[in-house]
Amino acid sequence: MFKRMLHTDQGRAVALNFLTAHGGLLVCGLFLLVGLGLAGDYGRGVDEAVQRDAVTANLRYILGQGDSVEPARSYDRFYGVALELPLLLAEGALGLEDYYDVHRLRLTATHLLFLAGGFFCYLLAWRLFNNRLLALFALLLFLLHPRIYAHSFINPKDVPFLSMLALALYLAERAFRKDAEGAFLLLGIAAGLLVNLRIMGLLLFAAVIGLRVLDLALAKGWGERRGIVVAGGLFAVAAGLTWYGVTPNAWSAPLAHLVEELSLTTNYPVIYTELFQGEIIPTNELPAHYGLTWFMITTPAAVLLLGAVGIAIAAARGLARPGAVWGNGRLRFWWLLAGCFGLPLLGVALAGSSIYTGWRHLYFVYVPFGLLAVGGLYWIAAALAGRRWRRAGVYGVLGLGLGLTLLQMAQLHPLQHFYFNFLADRSGPGSPMSRYQLEYWHTTAYDGLRRLLRRHPGERLAVYGEWGDPMPPLPRAERRRLAINSPVHAADYAVILMSRGYEDGRLADFFLNSEYAPVYNSYILSLRGLAAFRMDGETAAGYEELYREAVAGEPLIQGEYGVYRKGRRLTFVKEDCEPGEGTGWFGAKVYPAAGASGSGSIPELHTYRFIGSLGIRLGDRCLATIRLPDRPVAHLTAGQYRAARPAAGVRYDGRDRDIIWEGAHSFVSPGLREAAARLGANRPGATPGNGFELYRQDNRLIYYREGCTARDTSARFFLHIVPDDMEDLAAARRRYGFETIDFYFGRWGTRFDGQCLATVELPDYAIAGIRTGQEGYWEFRGNPPVEPGFLRERAAALTGMEPDYQGKFDLYWRDGELIYRRKGCAAADTAAGFFLHIAPVDGTDLAAARREFGFEARDFEFARWGGRFDGECLAVVDLPGYGIAGMRTGQYAAGTGEVWSVELKPP
Repeated sequence: MFKRMLHTDQGRAVALNFLTAHGGLLVCGLFLLVGLGLAGDYGRGVDEAVQRDAVTANLRYILGQGDSVEPARSYDRFYGVALELPLLLAEGALGLEDYYDVHRLRLTATHLLFLAGGFFCYLLAWRLFNNRLLALFALLLFLLHPRIYAHSFINPKDVPFLSMLALALYLAERAFRKDAEGAFLLLGIAAGLLVNLRIMGLLLFAAVIGLRVLDLALAKGWGERRGIVVAGGLFAVAAGLTWYGVTPNAWSAPLAHLVEELSLTTNYPVIYTELFQGEIIPTNELPAHYGLTWFMITTPAAVLLLGAVGIAIAAARGLARPGAVWGNGRLRFWWLLAGCFGLPLLGVALAGSSIYTGWRHLYFVYVPFGLLAVGGLYWIAAALAGRRWRRAGVYGVLGLGLGLTLLQMAQLHPLQHFYFNFLADRSGPGSPMSRYQLEYWHTTAYDGLRRLLRRHPGERLAVYGEWGDPMPPLPRAERRRLAINSPVHAADYAVILMSRGYEDGRLADFFLNSEYAPVYNSYILSLRGLAAFRMDGETAAGYEELYREAVAGEPLIQGEYGVYRKGRRLTFVKEDCEPGEGTGWFGAKVYPAAGASGSGSIPELHTYRFIGSLGIRLGDRCLATIRLPDRPVAHLTAGQYRAARPAAGVRYDGRDRDIIWEGAHSFVSPGLREAAARLGANRPGATPGNGFELYRQDNRLIYYREGCTARDTSARFFLHIVPDDMEDLAAARRRYGFETIDFYFGRWGTRFDGQCLATVELPDYAIAGIRTGQEGYWEFRGNPPVEPGFLRERAAALTGMEPDYQGKFDLYWRDGELIYRRKGCAAADTAAGFFLHIAPVDGTDLAAARREFGFEARDFEFARWGGRFDGECLAVVDLPGYGIAGMRTGQYAAGTGEVWSVELKPP
């Protein structure tokens, strides 16, 4: 019957009307079916566990099981729980215990919210243009952004905020159009939820209040003004009460919470490194155009073009009719959309807000931009009115663009968040994948495991990995087949996560069995030949070829291993290699050419990049190879290390005692050896002891020693810098009176030819003096000598006071501080590490990760919190603000255990 109906004009008209009237619901329903079918392809993002910890802390607080909201990381308490709390309650109500089921619930809910956001974009576009075809285009533009689509499964923070903004903008248009109290009440509830999810929601709140004030200024008559005031008041009260109701962390001090959360956006406590346009940059030093650049290179080109048209026409019409912008009409709403897009990008750039891993913190700007893009299409179509074929051509080109985007999404599945358009920087090999941060979500590791499981049905696999555990989202039967985090030499496969996107440590070139190719920024590598010392003929032949190519040239470094270079490949070779000698990581610290100087200056050793690879045995030979970066290399130190290779692109923080051997080579003149030798031609700034000489050069402090071994650098170094003007110090450091830099030698330096060389960049303020050394070994005080005035004052204040404990150190528990004091103190007395265990009155005051132990653990070096003066030692440690039931403290020595300890009760 339905088929016969479609063959009649009336039937076709009915079907077309049905599709037109319900097109938005049908498209969302289709995407829902597709999403439910694809959900299992998406792994767990690293933030999922963070969000669950934060909402669990909120729930405990709501139930009265703690005096404050305190997740494992204190700053996580600002993450909103308006979405997360219902999900946590749903887990309990549904009896979900296996994390596979929990993950599917959370993933499905986040994706449903994303589809709901798309539907509200559809409704809003329909209202703005009174055209269902354009409304469908708005919906498709929303749903077919490749990166945001993938994040709708793995991102529990930014996508819910984006979807809630779509609802809030729809309600805002409705409220201002109707100018009714009930509509503003609903808008207020949405705004409160928006601020809970992200503090950026305050921008919409401020915009609505500002527009109400503008309407009040333009209103005529008391009745109209009264209605505006009542509606605006209802909006503000509803927004405030909603936000307060769903933000438990703000219940005790709402204004202080808002201020602290706002300050967090510009003073984020954690600094990461970010791969951006081929450079590794700390997140607190990213360029102002970072967010806009990411938006431009990852948004489909057709949307960018239409959005630019929409913004230009809205601006032109507003400038032509400025009065219409102020009035409560459609043009003002277009300017509101433009503000919602442009102001956050501008604000982040000017304020230096900490955003990282792409523009995900700003995904919400795509909602107003998408609507402006549809506005651009609307105005283009209006300009072509009466030119049917040209207008059809415009729609056809846009449809073709959407189809191409859909095809690219299918090709990238399930990693659509690696999408780049043609604007991305492609100036290097492998670009843009090798020039921009790909992800930090670790979902590629999950995808790699699933590929392995499909490749080996029914087998049990031992897998070595460098990731946060990707297993929980797998079904229980598949988890049983995996022995995860197996030792590398006992593993069948390795799944290596290159989270910074770098190819410099790309192990696919080393493990020549490349059947398992890179999965974007993860690499699946066969280790079966490595584990059992058996290789197939093709693989063994590949290793033999590598070996022949290497030894045909002269080694750059000749020592325990010969280190050869051919092109970008660095190969380590050892003949007559004993079993076990080829284990561990082989690597190189690579110093860029920019760090070299023709004047004999020491290069900035802290700018190196560590690149590593595993070694293998080939008959009676040991072999390893790594790939050097594209950019010119000035110096390198190559060696063998016991520690696991750090994530690619991250500076190596290892201790020198993790070095098995290391050698150096320079490609420029003067090299490391020559520059070190030129230091010896001048008198050292100081020769404090332990064989180290100190020099000042180019606003850097240089540590140098001949006849140096790993033992000489295994103890941690400290550096206290006293400024001429204490105001140059950060507020938190002024009480101590100096800047503290603690480091292991391997962080800032290197060893080669029996020499140790390290450089530490000094601050740019005027320096009155320095104190540096290795705790318990040697110490140097600069010119003029550094006198820790704060410690001297604290010692004087203790005169006449009885200590709470007398022993090797006298201990004073005073005013939220624990003070360690010893008279007649020598360096050996503070050489061992200190520990402090703090037991709270209420165990819920502890971070979740510490509750199973029942105390807060603080291990520290004495020089971190104190120092020596006039033959006396004194250190001051701040205690937490919660009630303390007792403490246990003392000293410990590595390998031997406690030196002394004592338990303290509250004074």
